[in-house]
Amino acid sequence: MTWRPQYRSSKFRHVFGKAATKENCYDGVPITRSVHDNHFCAVNPRFIAVITECAGGGAFLVLSVHHTGKVDPLHPKVSGHRGNVLDIKWNPFNDFCIASCSEDSTVKVWDIPPHGVLKNLTVPWKELQGHSRRVGLIEWHPTANNVLFSTGYDYQVMIWNLDSPEAVIKNPVRTISHHTDVVLSMSFNTDGSRLATSCKDKKIRVLEPRTGNLLQEANCKNHKASKVLFLGNLKMLLSTGSSRWNHRQMALWDQEDLDVPLLQEDLDGSSGVLFPFYDPDTHMLYIAGKGDGNIRYYEISSEKPYMHFLTEYRSHTPQKGMGIMPKRGLDVSSCEVFRFYKLVTIKALIEPLSMIVPRRSESYQDDIYPMTASSAAAMSAEEWLSGIDKGPVLQSLKPGSRVPDSYPELSSGLGSKGLGNSLGTRRSQSRPGQLQLAYIQDQLGNKECRSKTSVSNGQDPTLCSPPKTENEVWGGFDLRLKFHKQQEEIRRLREMLNQRDVRIKQLELEINNVRNSQDSH
Repeated sequence: MTWRPQYRSSKFRHVFGKAATKENCYDGVPITRSVHDNHFCAVNPRFIAVITECAGGGAFLVLSVHHTGKVDPLHPKVSGHRGNVLDIKWNPFNDFCIASCSEDSTVKVWDIPPHGVLKNLTVPWKELQGHSRRVGLIEWHPTANNVLFSTGYDYQVMIWNLDSPEAVIKNPVRTISHHTDVVLSMSFNTDGSRLATSCKDKKIRVLEPRTGNLLQEANCKNHKASKVLFLGNLKMLLSTGSSRWNHRQMALWDQEDLDVPLLQEDLDGSSGVLFPFYDPDTHMLYIAGKGDGNIRYYEISSEKPYMHFLTEYRSHTPQKGMGIMPKRGLDVSSCEVFRFYKLVTIKALIEPLSMIVPRRSESYQDDIYPMTASSAAAMSAEEWLSGIDKGPVLQSLKPGSRVPDSYPELSSGLGSKGLGNSLGTRRSQSRPGQLQLAYIQDQLGNKECRSKTSVSNGQDPTLCSPPKTENEVWGGFDLRLKFHKQQEEIRRLREMLNQRDVRIKQLELEINNVRNSQDSH
């Protein structure tokens, strides 16, 4: 019997990292000097938000993703917190809504104007007051609309329903009190029916988030976990931390049995926290160390040996934090499967880094872009709290594909839940006085600065606001849905044109370089 080597075929064996040019970076950003082990950056297809260093209170910067180059030092900020901002997260179902938590023990949810932040934003849409000490982490529920989780240095995990009509919410819908020390990370499974946490008491816990029941608990003496992550639908957890000998380490766990890890692997002897990122569509795992310049990436499988090392991206610039672009914001024409936004503190720079699958064809590659989570919520907060679990609403990334609606079962009718969660009616429900006045002032400012906006933050001034009259809101819900679809289609087509223009310029530069090299010979 002849011996044959075992080759493992993979579409992602040759994935490589491509850093953006200096012109496509965000330069001059005063990145926070906080030593908290968070990402400090949040990204969606419209905006990039980054926590900044400031004197007196806490603030973060919101820029259009197209606003590359040098950032104005006096650019307006979101500055309503009285203490340093520790974490920020965009609402996965609304690109104009972002949550922030702070050392002032509050969580605040902000409405970002359609054309970006044109003046300092100090009045939040919602303020959540329940923690007794500083709040270090926040996470949105992955499928239910307007459900937010927060945890702080009071060791409590609190669940908030943002559909509540009050502008200041003082009572969470549930408080989870199983932790005996500070919670270091939180992660949901695909449908949001399980919540995994890592804690400073060296334990990993799997909880039922709606009831707060403790389902599994790991107490491994050989592995001190700092970050934990659900690996999509593989029913596995990944944790990163340190070994007994203070080597950086990652461990793989069966979510139904946390007694013994399935796999443990030591990486190196550095001290920076390891941030794990998982792409459930490609089953690729990325490991980025705080203070490192490199990013390791692996392919995960459900069978032994579970984890297959692919390669490593290396750079001389250390990252303090990372932002991640959702899959719906990637450039499918260049076969981009993941995009990081590296915070380089020593250069006051945010550097986009694209992970690309090399393909010769420029056509859409169906095999590397399966159906992925969309910006549509699968259910309302009330449905989730009542005991319903639903997987994410999926969409195709193929250009020209239709973007699905939130709550598909409600799109044909005028149910109160559908109206209560629609984007346009939210302001009028929450704060009819102060916030509506601020919104009107924003709209007047947008009209006066229309020409200036298109230059300063890259947003097209011709994008109009959704219908606001009472007849349109209550009598034309279908019209409203069509309006949002049309606006999304216009935005997508303009982005495609911008990408084509950039590609044309790149080809022209390559042609010039070839001609110059030929002339020199």
